[in-house]
Amino acid sequence: MTFVETSKQHPFQQTWLTAFVAVLFCLAATTLQAAETKNLKGVALIIGQSKYEHIAALPNPANDARDMAKMLTDLGFDARSVTDRDAAKLKRDLERFTEDAEGADVAFIYYSGHGIEAGGENYLVPVDANVSSLKDADQALVPISIVMDALKMTVPVTIMLLDACRTNPFPPDAQVRRAPTASASPVGAGGLEPVRGAKALENTPATDESLGTVVGFAAEPGRPALDGAAGENSPYAAALLRHLAAMKGTEFGSVMRMVTEEVYLDTKAKQRPWVNESLRRLLYFGIAPPEPTGDDGLITGERRQLLLTISDLPGPKRAQVELASLQDGVQLDALYGVLKALGTEKMPEDPTDLQKLLGAQAERLKKMMSERAALRTDDPEIRRLVASADKAIGQGAIATARKFLDEAVGRVEKTGNAVDEAEALVKQKRLADAAIYARRADASALAFDHKAAANDYAKAFSLVEKWDDKLRWNYKNQEAEALNAYGYATGDLDALQRSIDAYRIILNFIPNGEQNRDWAITRNNMAVVLQTIGERETETAHLEEAARIFRDSLVVFEREKDDLNWAAAQNNLANVLLKLGERQSDPKRLNEAVTAMRATLEKRPRDKVPLDWAASQMNLGIALYALSEREPAGEHLTQAEAAYRLALEEYTREKAPVEWAMVENNLGNTLVSLGIQLNDKAKINEAADAFRAALQVRTRETFPVSWATSRLNLGNALSGVARFDMGTSALEEAATAYGDALTVFTRQRFPMDWASAQNNLGSIYQTLGQRTRDPARLEESAAAFQAARRVYTRRAFPLDWAMSHYNLGNTLQLLGGLSDKPERYSEAVNAYRDALREYKRETNPRQWALSEAGLGSALHWLSMSNADPKTLADSVAARRAALEVLTFEAAPIDWANAQNGIGMSLLNLGNLERTDKYLGDAEAAFTAALKVFTRESQPMQWAFEQNNLGDIHWNRASYGGGKPEYQRAIEFFENAKQGFTEAGYTIPIPLTDQKIDLVKKQMAKK
Repeated sequence: MTFVETSKQHPFQQTWLTAFVAVLFCLAATTLQAAETKNLKGVALIIGQSKYEHIAALPNPANDARDMAKMLTDLGFDARSVTDRDAAKLKRDLERFTEDAEGADVAFIYYSGHGIEAGGENYLVPVDANVSSLKDADQALVPISIVMDALKMTVPVTIMLLDACRTNPFPPDAQVRRAPTASASPVGAGGLEPVRGAKALENTPATDESLGTVVGFAAEPGRPALDGAAGENSPYAAALLRHLAAMKGTEFGSVMRMVTEEVYLDTKAKQRPWVNESLRRLLYFGIAPPEPTGDDGLITGERRQLLLTISDLPGPKRAQVELASLQDGVQLDALYGVLKALGTEKMPEDPTDLQKLLGAQAERLKKMMSERAALRTDDPEIRRLVASADKAIGQGAIATARKFLDEAVGRVEKTGNAVDEAEALVKQKRLADAAIYARRADASALAFDHKAAANDYAKAFSLVEKWDDKLRWNYKNQEAEALNAYGYATGDLDALQRSIDAYRIILNFIPNGEQNRDWAITRNNMAVVLQTIGERETETAHLEEAARIFRDSLVVFEREKDDLNWAAAQNNLANVLLKLGERQSDPKRLNEAVTAMRATLEKRPRDKVPLDWAASQMNLGIALYALSEREPAGEHLTQAEAAYRLALEEYTREKAPVEWAMVENNLGNTLVSLGIQLNDKAKINEAADAFRAALQVRTRETFPVSWATSRLNLGNALSGVARFDMGTSALEEAATAYGDALTVFTRQRFPMDWASAQNNLGSIYQTLGQRTRDPARLEESAAAFQAARRVYTRRAFPLDWAMSHYNLGNTLQLLGGLSDKPERYSEAVNAYRDALREYKRETNPRQWALSEAGLGSALHWLSMSNADPKTLADSVAARRAALEVLTFEAAPIDWANAQNGIGMSLLNLGNLERTDKYLGDAEAAFTAALKVFTRESQPMQWAFEQNNLGDIHWNRASYGGGKPEYQRAIEFFENAKQGFTEAGYTIPIPLTDQKIDLVKKQMAKK
């Protein structure tokens, strides 16, 4: 059975805005169809609390209230603004507002100031509040539920936006009493909560007259919000001011989603608003303030579409973008803009591919920002267009940035023929023009049009080639990178080869062929492209060349004391060695990969680069796991487990959920192998738990490829669990898991994963067929193994080819027993011998030993049909050879199975030769097997060994041992019967009863 390893966020609460009936509500004048809309009355109360007398003052609420009042007035509301209200005035304001709202269609309250939660109630905090106010909160503070209840009685739609989720302004141990004699409740640790009493707000039923409520919080429930820089607006108010103007023709729910993601981006993912909504109608507003025009208008339009795209992005993928932004120091907005430019339907399903894509684009963004100073032009229009493009990229408006740069390039091309008056002017013009092409190339690459980017970088190179050595290097290097990105994404080998050619041109720029740092970096990047080509080929020449180049680069980086690039090159070398080692029988390359991974860790200390350190620990675990598969006892498995557990100390689910799930998945593979090797059910159950944990992040909707991988691996764990349970439920669940994996892993798209799933499905059908004695299941098993060989050819994948033959041999053996067709045993012998053509003791000791043991078993059963003593002797020899590797300490289950097989063959050999000379060795083998097959841990196997020992004593009795031997035989057969009963395996019980009757009759005659 093979396992799938993948090298391969904290989810945010989604904004809840559910619309049921599409009826439009508009305020003031509107251009929407008269049949569907009407002018409605809207009233608004805006409250700003800044000048608190006894608790921390807030500088911005007054600004927020002033600006919000103006905007709501512009939107058509009858708006009133109040600031710095004490308890009496604030309650009076709200009571008056409730009265004024009667007869209105929409009531809108915006509150900016302190707010707290206690005992399930949210409170607005007046400016005269102090600690004593908490002793009579219903009087000294303002309970929000009372305001909401009053408004719902008088107005169809109520909207309350609370920019009050700030940190608790009272002492940490403060408690609130609604009345002096009421019970006390602690103040919530952070912000307001979406609850009132014992019921969530969204569950509060609306009256027949009410069309519902909207309550918006500036931050997620229980989380504090930011107040913003002094003298400005809070992030929440700023987002409202920017996007409520979009409500002309845009449904209110969509606008609030824009606000949510605007705050999220503006605060660099520290704050995300939350909306609790129970509207029964779609809500629109008609009159809007003037929208931005010109360049700003274009940017804002695309920005709003970006915000709506972000709101639909699953939490795990959102967290990957956040992590990439944090690690690479680039704007979160721009990275999201990159993904929008790609299109959500084209977003990589595999988190590793997404991580690689984000990393590459983050590097490109950093380069663009660092090269701003290089852009010098005397054309003011070009300067304006480039500045607007920079702003658009910062806002995530990639398509708009490209439009600005298209105009700039058009202007360059228009004036290109007028620049030959003087050499100095020509140089300045060429450099400036090249920078514009490069800028458009950058924008194209951010939009994943790498082919267009490569063409523009090539044009920029041609313009500067004779004028500026540094720029010609830079532009040619960027052309190479764009060609690599295009080739990687599309599989275009010609583009990848052109990338290598571009790197070779760069190498020619180095004077006298000096092997300096630039030489090493360029060759390292070229080797990455060679590895990409090599991974897509069956030959290994390109992988070998990449490994040589990485080693050459390491020499230079070591000499230059460049630890950062040295660690990157060492990591690259380890990865290519791992790829080579996985294709070869000899574990030499895998050992080299482990050594290289350990060396990388020396240059990536945990205290300085914790996430890089964790990534290297994970890669080390993958290499150790691969190496363990070449060892007789999997000596490196425990080291792989330790490496994964170290990686999990930094890759937590909260901080890096995608990476956490990847490590959990790989840890699970290691635990399955350890559990099988050590006959440890607890380890295998722990592995199943690890896969199930990974699947909480790797959902089919978010990461279908990773989901399929972990479903496949969960099937492997369940198959291991089935070793300890003679039922079929775990096996059936495993078969379902493999079937799930195959819905994603088609042969056309994922041939290797498809073959792996086919192989493992074959193993499950094999065990099911054995336990249910169903030849049809075994035929399905054989068909699955043969299907896997359509991918696992001997030339391309020798070890996987050998594995499929070994597995097929196991199935054919079982078919021979159930179908009464001895030719199946001959086919099984041939299958094992095919496996041994690749499995060698020197390089694959465990697989070699298991194949020898399988061969011995098939020869044993073949001898039952041809009654050939030599076949039995060959069976014993094969199993004894296997025991040289499958020791009791290293592989107890396999060791015990081989001992049992030796005993069976010796017992039958004695029967064929009519001698008792083999009985002692046979009894010793059966007795040895009982060291592992105990009644407690393996009741069915224990029962078989008891039966076999009964046969030993029965044979001795037949050779003159007398009644004591008959009595011993009966005792062992009785033990066997009890063991089969306890294990729930009833099929052998009638045969055991027959043996007992025969022994008793023979003993009676003595």
